[in-house]
Amino acid sequence: MNTLETTLLQAVRAQDFGSTADSALGGQPIRHFPNIDLAVAAFLPQGRVQCANVLFSREHPQGLVAQLGARAGAAQGVGLRFERDQQDAAGNSAAWLPAANWSAMNFLPLTGQTGTGGSGGSGSGNAAAPARFIAPYPASLLKLMVAVGVLIAVDRGLATIPEALEPMIVVSDNDATDACVALLHRVGMLGTTPNATNALNNAFVERDLHTLQLNNTTARGGWRNPDGAGVGHIHMTAWDTVRLLWLLDADAPPAPWLRATTPPLLSAAMRDHLRGVLTRQQLDEILSSGTHRNQPGWVAGLPDAPNFAHKTGTTENFASDAGIVRTSRCHYAVAVLTNLGSRYAPGPELATTWRLPALGAAVHAAVEALA
Repeated sequence: MNTLETTLLQAVRAQDFGSTADSALGGQPIRHFPNIDLAVAAFLPQGRVQCANVLFSREHPQGLVAQLGARAGAAQGVGLRFERDQQDAAGNSAAWLPAANWSAMNFLPLTGQTGTGGSGGSGSGNAAAPARFIAPYPASLLKLMVAVGVLIAVDRGLATIPEALEPMIVVSDNDATDACVALLHRVGMLGTTPNATNALNNAFVERDLHTLQLNNTTARGGWRNPDGAGVGHIHMTAWDTVRLLWLLDADAPPAPWLRATTPPLLSAAMRDHLRGVLTRQQLDEILSSGTHRNQPGWVAGLPDAPNFAHKTGTTENFASDAGIVRTSRCHYAVAVLTNLGSRYAPGPELATTWRLPALGAAVHAAVEALA
């Protein structure tokens, strides 16, 4: 393992996530170790890059290290298999109910992989039994994918930048997201039938970002569970999200996993526009915590926006955060996706447990030490 991989494993373990209080259990500790998908790409002096993706779950409470390779390739592959989150017939996030029995659930491979991984495997290269990881729903982090799709449409001359783009990102406005998703349908960037191949997913696949998927949205802009989308249909993983951010970062080195002939995901103007919107983020409440600085028990996290140009996602069951950190001392992309939503928060005004900003602070210290 490289230094960053070791440090991230230690950072997650140090937060004692297995003791997190769960309001669904009356404040008792969470019944199962949570799913935490954490990835970092550190852009270091002299053009050096160090990358890591660590994953924890009830099946792997001590953590797995994804094998990314020298060219920062996809995390999925030999030794690791991502499986889809799922909702039940009532629209509940079934995998995260306190009494959820994973052995009785029909989890499906996220990108069509097959295998007999189940809870087996160690992430060490046993192709016959890859370690599985249930990829938590990204919640409003999905709006980063929507924003990319909108700006691809602008680059292709299919649309102009909508007013809804900024509120969708900076305050996570759901009505604005409806408008942007509907726009993507109108211009042909998203399919109009369930599971249809769509141009946005194709743009991600062409850049090896196979786990970034916006499926089953509706022409009216629907993207939630009741729309036939949401949990189990819209997917992101931390490492592919970090690599997406890499492509959106003008200050990052060229993406080593792509051929030199691969066209840019966005034009320089649209890339920089999105980066600017991300710097105006007003919800510093997951890996960063400035939004809740005056709350009892406040814990410092990553630097707040604008130094952390990012997007968050939170629901009762999920908390995610991803962005680009740029300070005088360090530069990196980071993403975390978890099932640690507001039901694990210590107060009604909070989005998640204080353990996540504490993890953010540990990540920041780790990257500063590398630099």
